[in-house]
Amino acid sequence: MTASRAEGGPGIRLREAALADLDAIMHLERATFPADAWSRDVMAAELASPHTVYLVAESGDEVVAYAGLSAVPRAEQADLQTIAVDPTHRRLGVGTVLVRHLLTLARDRGAREMLLEVRADNPGAEALYERHGFTRIAVRPRYYQPDDVDAIVMRAELAS
Repeated sequence: MTASRAEGGPGIRLREAALADLDAIMHLERATFPADAWSRDVMAAELASPHTVYLVAESGDEVVAYAGLSAVPRAEQADLQTIAVDPTHRRLGVGTVLVRHLLTLARDRGAREMLLEVRADNPGAEALYERHGFTRIAVRPRYYQPDDVDAIVMRAELAS
């Protein structure tokens, strides 16, 4: 994927993330998920994996959001790994653009459905996913630690 203009606020561009984006991604990761942020090593492995695709949204030269997809080519399931948007760019459509692109990438890799977990205490994120066809299918009690917050498991069927 090359950089492209995206709806989601003025001057927002999407492109595939690179290892060079790790510092910016980790800054957003820690700010967005302070209690359960992924480690730098885990995120570096995600960026390097042949089965994942991470996107970053840029405004000017600044990374203002990122999202990741795990989708083994020709596997029926894909997973939306994570998504984070800087607070200054929330409610501008950046999350919507990222989710749409990840759904398309999953379809392109042959997935027939996409799964995700979302914190039960994040109704805004759950609503974003519902707008894109995700429905609740399960709850994982106390999944997010150390906060003891449940995870809502959601699934979207992908049209071929």
